[in-house]
Amino acid sequence: MSRALAADGVAATPSAVRAVWNSPLYRGATLALFLSGLGASAAAPQITLFLVDELHVSLTTAGLYYLTSITAPVAGYLIGARSDRTGRRLGLFRLCALMGFLGWSAMALSDQVWMPFAIGTVVLAFSGAAGSQLFAAVHDDLQATASPVGDGIVSIVRMALTAGWIVGPVAGALLAAAAGPRAMFVATGLCTLAQIVPMGMRSTRSARPDTTSTATPQPPAERPGTRAMLPLLAFTGLYVLVYAGEPIKYGYLTLYMHNDMHLPTAVSGAVIGIQPFVELILMPVAVIVARRIGMMRLMVFAAAFGVGANLCFALTGSAVGMFAGQILMGGVWGVFAALGIIVAQRLLPEAVATASAIFMSSTAIASALGGLTGSLGVGLFGLPLVFLAPALYGLVATVGIAVMARSRHAVG
Repeated sequence: MSRALAADGVAATPSAVRAVWNSPLYRGATLALFLSGLGASAAAPQITLFLVDELHVSLTTAGLYYLTSITAPVAGYLIGARSDRTGRRLGLFRLCALMGFLGWSAMALSDQVWMPFAIGTVVLAFSGAAGSQLFAAVHDDLQATASPVGDGIVSIVRMALTAGWIVGPVAGALLAAAAGPRAMFVATGLCTLAQIVPMGMRSTRSARPDTTSTATPQPPAERPGTRAMLPLLAFTGLYVLVYAGEPIKYGYLTLYMHNDMHLPTAVSGAVIGIQPFVELILMPVAVIVARRIGMMRLMVFAAAFGVGANLCFALTGSAVGMFAGQILMGGVWGVFAALGIIVAQRLLPEAVATASAIFMSSTAIASALGGLTGSLGVGLFGLPLVFLAPALYGLVATVGIAVMARSRHAVG
């Protein structure tokens, strides 16, 4: 019996791979999200250096740039609500990709301090909604075709975004060093615009019939009420608590390993680099395991891994502890990256574009929370005890997700 179940789980992955390869929509979305992750992750580590070195602002002022992402959830909600009313996912996706190109191109031309802040707050806030429209389009097609490997398809498409984030920081650093940060921002803009290419000009199966067609028109979808959105908002809030440790880790773990632990650069680089590889390996495994025990139950374990990871950073003081923490963190994101978007869509099935946009833009809120927590925590507790704060956030998230997993809102 157990061997048969294992064989079924192993067989599901190749069929999902074939489905992605054979579908122009799924294949295009995979390539588009890789380009999105590549461009965004190339620029993200370079923005502070650009502000300090090119526009000559203080480190404190440069750090405030990341607060501009707080408008992303608002922009994502507006785009998602529009998408759910019209069902035209890919048209809005192309518009968001174009906004990203214009925003990063304008960033490359910035010569006043206020310009990057205005661009990030207004223009780039909308560009981030492109990915959520792709996931909504994939969801619509999976619903229309009743694919038996839908979860595996979404996981593979999501893996492409993670792969882009693995390659992007290195590529961005090399390009910035060779040609300067402005050229790197232009390249980011081109990557954002290039998302349109693999998608072509095709349309997708719309969740809402086109009212201009000869078919019997149906009324536009009503915007979901606050009560209907509460489970999604609760889950997204718990996800924010899980994610808030990431900006703290990327802001301070390298400094801790270099200045306090005096680890060789090669070792600290390996510590940072091991997480995304563990994440990529575990994402397809997470889909198989979730079929056995349920998505939210698996997420309880993943959130608990995050608690363990931050305790390793805070309390071990050794290279082995740092590797253990990063491996555990790979387990966190192997689960949440593979399944988070699926859970969000199932918690608001009548408005999947809105659900996708709210969930995907929540990382901006988490980054702001993590940045503020790290800044205050380092001043109060110093390194490495600042990592106790995200451990506490993770503990709250673990309990919260466990409660949701036992409630009527549980997603299997």
